[in-house]
Amino acid sequence: MTAPLVLVVEHEAACPPAHVGRWLEDAGCRTVVCRPYAGDPLPALPAHDALVVLGGSIGANDDADAPWLTPLKAMVRDAAATGVPTLGICLGHQVVAVALGGAADRNPRGQQVGLLEQGWLPEASDDALLAGSALPLRGIQWNDDIVTALPDGARLLAATPAGEPQVVRFAPTVWGVQSHPEADVGVLRSWADGDRDDHLEKGIDQAAVLAEIEAAADELEADWRPVLARFAALAGR
Repeated sequence: MTAPLVLVVEHEAACPPAHVGRWLEDAGCRTVVCRPYAGDPLPALPAHDALVVLGGSIGANDDADAPWLTPLKAMVRDAAATGVPTLGICLGHQVVAVALGGAADRNPRGQQVGLLEQGWLPEASDDALLAGSALPLRGIQWNDDIVTALPDGARLLAATPAGEPQVVRFAPTVWGVQSHPEADVGVLRSWADGDRDDHLEKGIDQAAVLAEIEAAADELEADWRPVLARFAALAGR
C-alpha cells in the first residue's frame, strides 16, 4: 500500500514543518514541502492525500505581498469540498478561516507569546481528529493575528478565556490550530531574535519563555504527536 502523500505549504524559511513533518513521517506518511516564497509553484491538490498549511509572519489577507495566498485559498476550498484532510497551523489556521468565508486580523489584545492552556470545549470530545485520547493540555503561542470570525458551519473546539479561537473544525475534514505544535526551541529562537526589540519594550522575558517551553518539550511531544498520528490516519483513508 502506498504511503499517504501530504502536501506541506511553507510560507518562509524560519517557519519549517519541524516536529509536524517528523511526526507525519513517523506515522507512515510521505511529505512534500512546497515553498512558494522561494518560487515553487503550488502543485495540483488531487495528487496529494492531505494538506498542511504552516505559519509565518505575513497576514492571511496579505495576498498583494504574498501572491501565492490567493491560489492557496482556492486550494483550501477545493480540499474542503472534496474531503481532503487539511490542517492549518497559526497563519495556516487564519488562511483557512479566510478562505472559507471567515476573517482574521490583528489581535486587539496584542501578541500572544509562550505556553498557553488549551481551552477545550465539549465539542472536541467527539471530533474525528481529536477524540480517542487525551487532549493536549497546552500549546506554544507566538502570534500577532487571530481568527476574528468563523465561517458558516465551522465548529469551535477550543478557545482562550477571552473567546479567541484556538482550535476549529472548519469543515468535516478541515481543521485549524492557533498554536504551534510544529515548533521546537531552535525554531523559536529565530522568532525570538526577530522580536527582540519589541519584546524588550513590552517587558517580555524571552529567556524565561524559551526555558519554560524547552522544559515542557516532552509534554508537548506526548500531547501533540498523537494528534498528527490521527491526521495521518485520516490521510490514509
